[in-house]
Amino acid sequence: PTPTGPQWKAWTAWVALVGGFAGAIAGALVIGIVAAAFGSSLDDPAPAVNILATVVQDLCLIGAAILMARIAATPRPWDFGLRPTAFWPAVGWIVVLLVGFFLFTAAWVALVGADNADETLPKELGAEDSDVALVAVALLVCVLAPLAEEFFFRGYFFTALRSWRGMWPAALITGLVFGAIHAGSSDPAFLVPLAGLGTGLCLLYVRTGSLYPCVAAHALNNSLAFGASQHWGWEIVPMTAIALGLLTAIFAVVRRVSGPVPA
Repeated sequence: PTPTGPQWKAWTAWVALVGGFAGAIAGALVIGIVAAAFGSSLDDPAPAVNILATVVQDLCLIGAAILMARIAATPRPWDFGLRPTAFWPAVGWIVVLLVGFFLFTAAWVALVGADNADETLPKELGAEDSDVALVAVALLVCVLAPLAEEFFFRGYFFTALRSWRGMWPAALITGLVFGAIHAGSSDPAFLVPLAGLGTGLCLLYVRTGSLYPCVAAHALNNSLAFGASQHWGWEIVPMTAIALGLLTAIFAVVRRVSGPVPA
């Protein structure tokens, strides 16, 4: 059976969510004001401004989760799900999740008449403005976003809500919130499939007992979506491999610094 993790209070999940995004808004305002002082437009900020503001948002989510977790006790990485799991079963569940998500998304966009290529976020971040911006946005979308969002939503938010009414209510609520927070960066037609993905990632976390498969699945999905937004073909493969390699390296450093996971 999968461990339930720390018994964080359910109300701390909502405080962390509000606090994380409040910090992100404050950080974005500061970045915008500083950029404006150097000539950037507040109405149409430069790609670097948008990218930096998004990085701050992701870091604020991680920080909010850690700060709220400290109310109970000093958290360790494995409290947020950074613990090993069986490799091949995890791969199998990732495949099941992503295939189900892609099939549902295809059926949904056909039903509502949406475009399959959701290009909103890469364009807003200026991915097409230069090669440097393209690389920066790719790293942000395919590496930092999966890491930060899984750490917050599955590692903390879902875990805290799970101590309230159990797995299914927590997974459904987490999925709905996960879909809703993408309202500003995705076409509205994709919010329902994203809510489904958010719920599925919670179930993947429960099934494997580890956040690693969730981050990997999230990175795979984002890499495919980003590549599709750029109308790439074979380029998606090395980009995905680089993203997964960087995430593996980050987790290896965390494991080395934090020490072995308790049995």
